[in-house]
Amino acid sequence: MRVAPTVFRGPEALGRVLAAEIADEIDDAARNGRRYVLGCPGGRSAHSTYRALADEVAARGLDLSQVVIVMMDEYVDRDGRSGAYRRIDPQLLHSCVRFGRHEIVRGLDAAAGAGRGIAEGHFLVPDPADPAAYDRQIEALGGIDLFLLASGAGDGHIAFNPAGTPPDAGTHVVALTEQTRRDNLATFPSLRGLDDVPRHGVTVGVSTIREHSKRVVMVAHGTDKARAVSRLADAEHYEPDWPATIFTDCAQPRLYVDEAALEAAAALSASA
Repeated sequence: MRVAPTVFRGPEALGRVLAAEIADEIDDAARNGRRYVLGCPGGRSAHSTYRALADEVAARGLDLSQVVIVMMDEYVDRDGRSGAYRRIDPQLLHSCVRFGRHEIVRGLDAAAGAGRGIAEGHFLVPDPADPAAYDRQIEALGGIDLFLLASGAGDGHIAFNPAGTPPDAGTHVVALTEQTRRDNLATFPSLRGLDDVPRHGVTVGVSTIREHSKRVVMVAHGTDKARAVSRLADAEHYEPDWPATIFTDCAQPRLYVDEAALEAAAALSASA
């Protein structure tokens, strides 16, 4: 289905509204005695939402002990002896695990207060040694209440899924395309050049997102997302050459953009 964009003045306004929605859902889940599962991308797109969510948690006094954070992906490298893939050192500045723990969990834990933060074992990351187990783990949780999504600016990758990803792809290890690696140079300034960007990652698949999400919000802001917003707003179903379009096939899809991204997308279309 085609999803009309919801437009915000800028990323901070977008983040505040989306964070308030998440806080409402966390509060509702707690009142009904159930866990709340939040799917999270690393990178810049959802950063304003994570900051605003910490503000909401503090203002409302929310208890996060039943909240589960499901990360989308992580870079991997190969063990020199066995040849098996393993997650990169989580202390590296470009580690998605590090991003999740520092930029998401740490802020939420501080906002919730001692004993009320994200519980041990409620921060999940796919394991390259058994990627398919991640989908089973998500299913066992009852699915993801809200999956926050983001699109690669240059090639439409979602998580680490490149153009050409089949619609039935579950969590898997993937070779990263050069465009995806270039997009990630902007996400992680600690990466000094393309040679520093890992060449493989473990990622949820587009099927993981579609089949295990109860609702999704695709977030795009800034002029560099012009092409992404144009493709996402025009899509009616999954288009493998722009994998982020999978959001149109998910339950309750929403597209949240800011004015800069939408205006840049309109200018791009007018010049085509």
